[in-house]
Amino acid sequence: MADPRLSVLILTRNEAMHIERAIASVGGIAAQVLVVDSGSTDATCDLARAAGAEVVFREFTTHAAQCNWALDHGGITGGWVLRLDADEVLLEPEKVAAFIASNPAAAAATLDRRIHFLGRWVRHGGLYPTRILRLWRTGRGRVEARWMDEHVIVDGEVVALKADFADINLNSLGWWTAKHNDYATREAIQQLLPAVAGPAGDIGTQARRKRWLKNRVYNRLPLGLRPLLYFLYRYLLRGGFRDGWQGLVFHGLQAGWYRFLVDAKIAELRAAMAAGETLPDAVMRRYGLRLAVDGEGKEPPAAGA
Repeated sequence: MADPRLSVLILTRNEAMHIERAIASVGGIAAQVLVVDSGSTDATCDLARAAGAEVVFREFTTHAAQCNWALDHGGITGGWVLRLDADEVLLEPEKVAAFIASNPAAAAATLDRRIHFLGRWVRHGGLYPTRILRLWRTGRGRVEARWMDEHVIVDGEVVALKADFADINLNSLGWWTAKHNDYATREAIQQLLPAVAGPAGDIGTQARRKRWLKNRVYNRLPLGLRPLLYFLYRYLLRGGFRDGWQGLVFHGLQAGWYRFLVDAKIAELRAAMAAGETLPDAVMRRYGLRLAVDGEGKEPPAAGA
């Protein structure tokens, strides 16, 4: 019989506002909660331990590297792994528990994500259900070594489990824009890196379709124009306007401003490279990030190597 125990993996840094809620949402089904912290200066670690989690430290490089390190060295004990962000909650844990207990032949399952923004569930604009691969058999999944837009790749069948989890971040709008400024830097880097074939496996049907559209359609449109088209698609064609003023703010920022910021940073880095800088040097000088082309946080090659 396959091991029916569940290990929950949560990455944290200064998540005191959210961590107890996240752990509580899986408390009835998790045999282990593993928190990988990257240097919190608030009460995150103490609160996590008090809630029953195991807490380990690793300096942050990329989300992919953090997850893969935890899978390899974190001491996962369960037969299944559930990946949860600190500001997320599992809304239907009983469905996850029933799926694992049924001993399915599948290697992994996608869950349906809800996004809450400024106190409202943003249901429209093509956002729900967003099916994300978050549950997999231990040893059968690994996160793509990417700077941004990384997915779990699994060896085996992926099924769509109709169980919801919710992203409900309680921080300010200023925090949200600062976080997405960092994300924009990472996505610009990812788009400028040479394409590298990742490991074989499945990331889920919806994620595979979205990545194909992004690579074959969106990324081939002119910089600056594509964010406008994407915002109009989400807000008008997919009904984002139905989510009230919160929907306008969310789609305007996430589909418009954020995507435009990515394009602006791509143009900035391309200009630096055209002037003779290497991509690692341009990234370090402007953003203070050491380019880890393999997603594992290794030192970049020496100049001229």
